[in-house]
Amino acid sequence: MKLPRRRFLHLATAAAALLVALSAQSGIAAAQTYPSTPVRLIVGFAPGGATDIAARLVGQWLSEQFGQQFVIENRTGAATNIATEAVVRAPADGYTLLTVTASNAINATLYDKLGFNLVRDIAPVAGIIRYPLVMQVNPSFPAKTVAEFITYAKSNPGKISYGSGGVGTSIHVASELFKMMTGVEMIHVPYRGGAPAMTDLIGGQIQVLFNPLPESMEHIKAGKLRPLAVTGVMRSDVLPDIPTVSEFVPGYEASALQGMGAPKNTPAEIVDKLNKEINAGLADPKLKARFTDLGTTVFPVSPAAFGTFMAEETEKWGKVIKFSGAKAE
Repeated sequence: MKLPRRRFLHLATAAAALLVALSAQSGIAAAQTYPSTPVRLIVGFAPGGATDIAARLVGQWLSEQFGQQFVIENRTGAATNIATEAVVRAPADGYTLLTVTASNAINATLYDKLGFNLVRDIAPVAGIIRYPLVMQVNPSFPAKTVAEFITYAKSNPGKISYGSGGVGTSIHVASELFKMMTGVEMIHVPYRGGAPAMTDLIGGQIQVLFNPLPESMEHIKAGKLRPLAVTGVMRSDVLPDIPTVSEFVPGYEASALQGMGAPKNTPAEIVDKLNKEINAGLADPKLKARFTDLGTTVFPVSPAAFGTFMAEETEKWGKVIKFSGAKAE
């Protein structure tokens, strides 16, 4: 029997509403029982680095709160793109999560062809930490302040080399942002990681390095390197006497960051549940102290705020990548 058109539309609308209601109930039910099995937290860096350590601290906290293991899985390669794509392709059920870093924002422009779009394909879950880089030179370098460095660089064009952990790393783009905002000339010397770049800075083969503060403190304390400035908006608690770059170059800011994402369409109830527990951990005095010891600052935000932040970082570093002319190697 053929239904009248109006009757058919009423039934179709009711069916659609029912499906939406059932889907919402299913999402709520999934969140109530989540997690019922171990959760994978994918990290795009090798074990032992600052990103891996922070991920393990958060993973341990979540394991204790939820009574299920949050297992750290290191998937290196292609500047975190392999790890990101693995999460993009995973089921949107909250059992495969991504450690989001500044590399994700940088790669959006650095790579011409990616199999995903970070802002579109990864649901923001939570911020975890932010930490500045430190602009540092060999103690024999003549400049003792950022202002003196800029003057020296402009008086000696082409004679200053800066190191990085490779094209497109946070070290690289922070240096290029400095060039873009000051007009100084510096030659880029990419290394296979920040550690060999640090070794050559200490040895005098390069003149300046913008390196993550947690990885630089040991050498600064030992007097092997001279810090000129930190790259965050505010001075660092672990180097309170060292100014920010923005005190000499207004508007300059370059921070490394870490957060958490999930495949798009992950139920909002699960995302909110994870966000709530992560933010509780970042407020816990013991866990917060562990992050402070690493030279980082906790970054508790809502999923929406973290999503907005990552979109802004993607736009910001996109402009710097285009200025530098850098391409993925």
